[in-house]
Amino acid sequence: MNDSHMVSLEQIREFAKLGSSLQLKATSKKEMYAWINETLTRFRYFSLKKKERGTVRGYIKKMTSLSDSQITRIINLKKEKGITGLSSKKKNAFSRKYTATDTALLIETDNLHHRLSGPATKTILQREYEIFGKEAYKNISQVSSSHIYNLRVTRQYESHSLTVKKTVSVSIKIGERRKPNPYGQPGYLRVDSVHQGDLDKEKGVYHINLVDEITQWEIVGTVEKISEKYLLPLLEELLAQYPFVILNFHSDNGSEYINKTVAKLLNKLLIDQTKSRARKTNDNALVESKNGSVVRKHMGYVHIPKRFAGVINHFCREYLNVYLNYHHPCGFATLTVDKRGKEKKKYDIYMTPYQKFRSLPNCEQYLKLGITLEKLDSVAYAKSDNEFASEMQQKKEELFKNFKFVPQEMISFTSFISCSSLD
Repeated sequence: MNDSHMVSLEQIREFAKLGSSLQLKATSKKEMYAWINETLTRFRYFSLKKKERGTVRGYIKKMTSLSDSQITRIINLKKEKGITGLSSKKKNAFSRKYTATDTALLIETDNLHHRLSGPATKTILQREYEIFGKEAYKNISQVSSSHIYNLRVTRQYESHSLTVKKTVSVSIKIGERRKPNPYGQPGYLRVDSVHQGDLDKEKGVYHINLVDEITQWEIVGTVEKISEKYLLPLLEELLAQYPFVILNFHSDNGSEYINKTVAKLLNKLLIDQTKSRARKTNDNALVESKNGSVVRKHMGYVHIPKRFAGVINHFCREYLNVYLNYHHPCGFATLTVDKRGKEKKKYDIYMTPYQKFRSLPNCEQYLKLGITLEKLDSVAYAKSDNEFASEMQQKKEELFKNFKFVPQEMISFTSFISCSSLD
């Protein structure tokens, strides 16, 4: 290819914009190195600015399909010696005992016998030469069992063997692996489970935590076990507690959520199911933070026997969930973008999830059939924040009296109130 007409960086940039599929067709490495040497000289590469050097490097990479490290090595050679070319040094190497022909015979044997163990394969190669008199197998019949495995990882073997397969990751088609984007619309839930500890090899209760991404509307429920028998009815109950339509159900890759039974339930409710991506810890960060700041704060860390799952779930439904969504302010971020395009979040707005929902434009459109803002207002303003928090704490104290071990953080709220009033 003759590119002598390319004499300016602007021409290279225009060439890149066109997205041309043209590529250098060199008959040998020597010819390719000569072209790179001529290109670097023509554009006076070492006198260019950093950004301009990147333009030339991109042009060379596009035309030769070399990697960045290869191009860097060639440019360094040009800088040091003034030329680019293949090394003239003679490389020392051991002579190969087993040639490509021997490897081909091994490949053929493995393909016919579906890749047996090293000793079994060695026996077949020996039999081909010693018993059946095939001269072609004379050299490969001397191979050791361990060296057979070395030959099996060569490029020739991997490209021609029928039995070599790369490790295939477990692929479950339930739920799409992506981070949902609600575009400011409520109904996109983040879901996670919180285990309430073990004691004497006995499992404790499990809390199921659902948080809406936009409004931070949070619903907590408790179940004995996270098997399908117990979890499915609870999920239906928790989803029904949301006043607005649920559109998305996002969880981690735990089998309690990624299974056919939960998928069937969500399909019935016309709810899209997604799951977290690998090495993307922020996909479910919202509910993970709520596990600590809400569930652990109110339920503690100690073991709670599973027989109390029913009464805890009743407490969550009647008191905790009402408190969290109508009387507990949450922080909401204001997003700003600086001159460099970097996004920064500042949590400077605090309101309850219900207030956040009311602040959405035309929020009535998201409500479920039969739910009105008047009904929600009657719940939100029936009692003040402190009045309802006091009632919830009293009920929680009564609840924790049933447990064998009361967490230290669950100090009697009502006792504190009564002592304060005496003062």
